[in-house]
Amino acid sequence: MSALTIRLPDDTALRLKQLARARGQRMNKLVEELSAQALAAWDTENHFRALAATGNVSRALAILDRLDARDGKSAG
Repeated sequence: MSALTIRLPDDTALRLKQLARARGQRMNKLVEELSAQALAAWDTENHFRALAATGNVSRALAILDRLDARDGKSAG
């Protein structure tokens, strides 16, 4: 495991300490969880960008057109 020193504005550090206390966690655990959430979001974004780069735009638009047609029939 690595040690990391970060610099935060005093008010941000205080709010993070309050959040950790409210969750019954230590600051290290809170930062670990928040970091994991940020990395998961980043990984998901990269995954969808990679899928989009290899996708077929015409096929995707055709699927959306079929969905629009289906939704239009059920709404009326």
